[in-house]
Amino acid sequence: MKKIFTIVIITLLVACSKSDNKTGNVELTGNVEGLKQGKLYIQQLKDTNLVIIDSIIISGESNFETKFQIEEPQMLFLSLDRGTTESIDNSIHFFAEPGKMKIETTLQGFYANAKISGSENQKVYEKYLKIKTNLNDENLVLLAKEIKNNVIKNAAITEEINNKRDKLTVRKYLYTANFALVNPKYEVSPYITLTEIPDANLKLLDTISKTLDPKVAKSKYGKRLNEWIKERKSTEEK
Repeated sequence: MKKIFTIVIITLLVACSKSDNKTGNVELTGNVEGLKQGKLYIQQLKDTNLVIIDSIIISGESNFETKFQIEEPQMLFLSLDRGTTESIDNSIHFFAEPGKMKIETTLQGFYANAKISGSENQKVYEKYLKIKTNLNDENLVLLAKEIKNNVIKNAAITEEINNKRDKLTVRKYLYTANFALVNPKYEVSPYITLTEIPDANLKLLDTISKTLDPKVAKSKYGKRLNEWIKERKSTEEK
């Protein structure tokens, strides 16, 4: 009986350690299949530095749960401390929103196998990433042709590759701009504008900024986009 009582107490203590009495408007649960020991960090980009806003200790179980506070929807990073390993697959970027979110992945494919749910911005962002992946694949095909052509140095092939690459770049810019314009209700729109096409035509950037919903325009990325446009105008329109 005493042994059973001790086991119950230990179980309760372990259960309490999972939540760690944390509070916040984001409730994040998840699983890293295959991970038995390690640390997870929730990080936020401030200026050019990643700042830890929460940490999770994994010991014995691959499931985790935590809570943390964010002021508005924004891109965060779930990073894995593998200890002595030199793997570069250690970070998942996800568009966090207040509410309940879930991230499921594996130790072997921490970023590649990640499945994220509970965020409308994340859903929209993943739609954008699918098209971006297709464009990246086309660029890789061109790169492979370029490497082969470096041996034979055929001028006609070089010109063909350059023309196709230029057209691919234009497609990326047009697709990104259009995607931002048709999704003005989501904070991900000014985010992809800033991260993917910051050097786009000023009139185009201005149009995207003015199309944003008032709430999004006042968000972290909405305000940053407006500031970026003003910075460019001050230097380019002199």
